[in-house]
Amino acid sequence: MIPISRPARFRRTRVLIVGCGDVGLRALPGLRHTVVRALTSSPERAPALRARGVTPLVGNLDDAASLGRLAGLATRVLHLAPPPGQGRTDPRTARLLAALARRGAVDTLVYGSTSGVYGDAGGALFDETRAVNPTTDRAHRRVDAEARVRWWGRRMALLAGTRACTLRIPGIYALDREGGDPRDRIRRGAPLLAAPDDVYTNHIHADDLARACVAALWRARPGRVLHVCDDTHLAMGDYFDLVADGFGLARLPRLPREAVQAAVSPMQWSFMSESRRLVNARMKHELRLVLRHPTIEQGLGLASRAV
Repeated sequence: MIPISRPARFRRTRVLIVGCGDVGLRALPGLRHTVVRALTSSPERAPALRARGVTPLVGNLDDAASLGRLAGLATRVLHLAPPPGQGRTDPRTARLLAALARRGAVDTLVYGSTSGVYGDAGGALFDETRAVNPTTDRAHRRVDAEARVRWWGRRMALLAGTRACTLRIPGIYALDREGGDPRDRIRRGAPLLAAPDDVYTNHIHADDLARACVAALWRARPGRVLHVCDDTHLAMGDYFDLVADGFGLARLPRLPREAVQAAVSPMQWSFMSESRRLVNARMKHELRLVLRHPTIEQGLGLASRAV
C-alpha cells in the first residue's frame, strides 16, 4: 500500500496567540512559516486578523464554555492576555490552561507576565532568581497566573513533554505603539519625581519583545523565567528628559514625592513607587536573542541624531 502523505499545511507548526494585540501582531513576521490562529473576544476584529494571515477564533477567557475549540488546536501557544481588572487571582489563565489540557499535546507555552511581580527593589540590580514580592492587586494577579503556568507546565511535561515558560516584561515602548509612545506622557504634562526620590525603570521595544516571544516558542527551557528587557538602566526622570530633549519637547517638571502623588493617578503612582534594574543575560543566552534596540536612544531613533 502506498502511504498517503498529509498536505503540507497540516504538517506545519500550529501556533495559537491568546491576546493578539499590538505585540502579538508584531510577532507575525517571525511566524510566517507556521499556521497562526488567534483567540479574540471581539468578533469585529476577525476581518483585520484575517487580513494579516491569521485565523480568528472567537472566544472569551471569562467564559470557559467558549474555549472548547482550543483543545488540541495548536502545538505552540503564546499567552499574552491580561488578567481581570480586579481581585488577586487570574481565573482567565486557569480557564485557558484547562482548555489546552483537554486533548492533544502542546509542545510549548509562553506566558507574558510583568516585572511588577517583584515590587519595589530599592533600585537593586538582579536576575530571575530574585523572589517575587507583589505589593499591588495587579501584581498579585500576575503572580497567581505565573504559579498556574508553572504548575500546569510541570504536569504537562510529565504527560506530554510540554515546556512552559514565563517572560517577565517591563515597560513596552515604540513610537508607533498605542499607549507606548513616551512622547504622549510628556505632552500630558504630569510631573516627575525630583532626582533624590526618582526610581529606576526598565524597558523593552515592542519589536524586540515580539521577537523574544517567537524565540521563546522554540528555545525556552521548561519552567524558566526570563527577563525580557533592553540594556538601558535609567531613572524615570532621566528617561523622559532624554525623550523630551531628543524630540524638542519641554522637559516635565520635577517635584517632591507628595506633590507628584497628588498630581497623578493611583495606577501611575504605583509605577512611580517601585525601583529596580533587571539583568537580561538569561534572555540573551538561552533565547539567543540579539536586541535590535538595546538602548532607548536606538529604539527611539535618537542615536542617529546624535552629533
